[in-house]
Amino acid sequence: MSGLLGSEWFRLILGLIIVLVFAPVNALFLVWLERKVAGHIQLRPGPMEVGPHGLLQTMIDGLKLVGKELILPAKADMKLFFLAPILVFTPVLVAFLVLPFSPTMIIHNMNAGVLLVFAFSTITVLAILTGGWASNNKYALLGAVRSVAQNVAYEIPLLLAVMSVVLMVHSLDFSHIVASQHTVWFVFIQPLACLIYLIAATAETNRAPFDIPEAESELVAGFHTEYSGMGFGLFFLAEYTNMFLVSAVATSLFLGGWNGLFGISLGIPGVVWFLLKTYVLIFIIMWVRWTFPRVRFDQLMNFSWKVLIPLALVNLVITAIVVKII
Repeated sequence: MSGLLGSEWFRLILGLIIVLVFAPVNALFLVWLERKVAGHIQLRPGPMEVGPHGLLQTMIDGLKLVGKELILPAKADMKLFFLAPILVFTPVLVAFLVLPFSPTMIIHNMNAGVLLVFAFSTITVLAILTGGWASNNKYALLGAVRSVAQNVAYEIPLLLAVMSVVLMVHSLDFSHIVASQHTVWFVFIQPLACLIYLIAATAETNRAPFDIPEAESELVAGFHTEYSGMGFGLFFLAEYTNMFLVSAVATSLFLGGWNGLFGISLGIPGVVWFLLKTYVLIFIIMWVRWTFPRVRFDQLMNFSWKVLIPLALVNLVITAIVVKII
């Protein structure tokens, strides 16, 4: 029995169960938090009626989605239409496997964890394209095409920013990267890379002001226009879970992960440090959404190709030169 409990398969199965429980609960909390952030920024109370300060409102909304009928478009590709919401959630499960919540809270420690996360993140784009194409709806297809173009453009500066950290540490292992920040977080050494990563990650998750694929004023609801019930619910769940993941990756790469500031933990457990930093980044992403207006599509693309990518390349070259000299 002790051999089974200590086996890698047991860790993987237990970790998967924890992720499947954590992801929906986390998404419910983030929806409530976003409503509250939006309410305070716009000087309104937000949901207040269901539960204390509206805490149970998102749970009721989730139950409503579960109970809703799945409406199928008459000319949709049924197989792809059902596959897309499931496919969009696959990268989420994979990414959680290698996230270092603390020195001991890692489901599966890999020496190529960073590569694994960004390799599987491309599946999200394919899922969105699949859902938009299968819906046989012009608005859904336009939203899917926009999403592909946006993700291709912003994946480049995001990876270049990450490579600056990888060059410094000479490792793709999240645990090694976090351990290297025991004294000084990389945000103080690579502030430009951190800023580029956060901007590109916001665009990668289709969050405002980069929510062009879901622009309600232009495309109804974008790539998930034809989805209802839990089909829409899975897209919604994936969006908020991906927001947690990009913030958690930023915490690992730039904010020291489980490490306290300048190596001072103040007696706070590593997992608390990790989650605290992650939710602060999530709050900033929400703050940006309810502060800045949506950009035009040409502004979105020009900002990536003409501003972020050149800056990320210059930062990467300077980092390579400094690392080589040192």
